[in-house]
Amino acid sequence: MRLPKAGTIEIAPSILSADFARLADEIVEVESAGVKIIHLDVMDGHFVPNITIGPLVIAKLRKYSGLVFDSHLMISEPDRYAERFIEAGVDHITFHIETTNEPEKLIDKLHGLGVTAGICLNPETEVKTIEAVAPLCDMVLVMTVHPGFGAQKFIGDAAKKIVKIREIVGPDIRIEVDGGIDPQTAPIVVSYGADTLVAGNAIFSKPDRIAAVNAIREACN
Repeated sequence: MRLPKAGTIEIAPSILSADFARLADEIVEVESAGVKIIHLDVMDGHFVPNITIGPLVIAKLRKYSGLVFDSHLMISEPDRYAERFIEAGVDHITFHIETTNEPEKLIDKLHGLGVTAGICLNPETEVKTIEAVAPLCDMVLVMTVHPGFGAQKFIGDAAKKIVKIREIVGPDIRIEVDGGIDPQTAPIVVSYGADTLVAGNAIFSKPDRIAAVNAIREACN
């Protein structure tokens, strides 16, 4: 699967907030809401203070879904592990600018391995750090919380970076936002130029996941 063409608003449910005892069922449920992307938060306990899932879990989940697997590698050595995630079935890999001195090289490697590539910056990281490499990517991810845990408060100042990033990358590259996205904050980031909205707690904490996805989608409209 490939990322949808930039410009269409897509909700990307994050399984970080899902029920880990029934992840496959959770993915199938949100798929019925018409989402095209599932966000996979990969954490190593080193770059961020939490540990989540790895290639073995993703390979199992791949059997149950044909959605775009958008893997967000919050790990210290993304280049070292990228191929394992691709073998597990991910379609897209986003890595953090804070974790590599050669982002261009890693982007080229990911494209050569047949997946789309993304760059991510933390709330305190300045846009200038990705200015040269952002146009080489298929998606840029802006963190509006500090990575590591779900259900954090949306950082409005970090979201404002989307405006500058959209100027840099133009209309043909997706801009994704992760952190505190719900029906109240989604219209804000869309107005700045984002078109891919990662939502975890706002979807998986609700008893009706389909209604929760639709609430975010309708708020953007």
